[in-house]
Order: sequence, then C-alpha cells, then structure tokens
Amino acid sequence: MDLTGKLLIAMPGMGDPRFEHSVVFLCAHSDEGAMGLIVNKTAPEVQMGDLLDQLDISPKGKGAGSLPVRFGGPVETQRGFVLHSPDYEASLNSLHVSDKFSMTATLDILEDIAADQGPDRLLMMLGYAGWGPGQLEGEIGLNGWLTVDAEEELIFTLKDEDKWAAALNLLGVDPLGLSAAAGHA
Repeated sequence: MDLTGKLLIAMPGMGDPRFEHSVVFLCAHSDEGAMGLIVNKTAPEVQMGDLLDQLDISPKGKGAGSLPVRFGGPVETQRGFVLHSPDYEASLNSLHVSDKFSMTATLDILEDIAADQGPDRLLMMLGYAGWGPGQLEGEIGLNGWLTVDAEEELIFTLKDEDKWAAALNLLGVDPLGLSAAAGHA
C-alpha cells in the first residue's frame, strides 16, 4: 500500500492531541516509513514575515510577509516545508509528489516567494509528521486514520477549520456521526 499523495484524516479518540481533527498530506510513504504535513493547523503567532525576517529575506512582493504559517507536525518544528502547486520547481530540490502537488524544503523557495516568483498555490509549514516502518499502517489498522485522495481546493483554498469535515465529506462521512470507539467485525 503506497499512500503517497493521499490525505490522512484523524479519527476522534486518536489519543494524541497534536493530531486531533488533523488532515495530513502524505509527501512520502514506503516500507521505510512515511512523512506528511498537517494542512489544517495554524502555527500560533507566526507569520511568513517573521520567518523571512529571521532569515534576512526582504519581501519584495505584495502579501508574502502576511501569509500564515502552519504547524506541519511535531518533528523538527524549527524546519520549514512548503507544500505547493507543481508549477514551481526549486533550483536546488523540489519533491514531485504527484501531478497536483510538490514539496520544497530549501531556502530558495522562501526567497522566490518573497520576490513574488514562487508557486501559484502554497502552504508554509514548520515541522512535519513522521512514522517509522509499519507504524502508520498499524495506526490505520487501529482506526486512527481514514485515507482519501488529496484535492487541491481542499488543501489550498478552504479555511483550516473547514478542512477536516470537508475531507470526511469526500468519503461520504458525516463528522457528527463519528465515534471514538472502534469495532471489528
């Protein structure tokens, strides 16, 4: 099972408050583990302008400094990741995830965003979510996560607080009908 490019939807009762009502975009998934970015949790009190200031990058374009920064996950929370449309390719390295999504974690994308030369659509994150070999599959087996195909509009357009319910709706699931209790037939 390769879930690269899919969304993980946190189930109620998961037990880890960092992932409560989370929607995670999986950038990579293999036998060696998985890496993803939470797309619906804003990092408290951080704006793109704060990051650009710390890196001595002066915003030349309109609005780059006011972009929100999201909590991408609990691993390496000081490291930045940009999930973006595939129209942009970093001069150093971009990970092409699918026909609709790429991810870049190098300084050049921030310089290009500040100069209004970045991707058309993007989310800036600090940190990421990671799983060791077999760990994510185990969590899915214990009803910790649902999976669904990733949609650009859901990730890049919807308000963060609407993404979890919208992702569930892609599966035909009403969030009000979910239970924290798991059952097996």
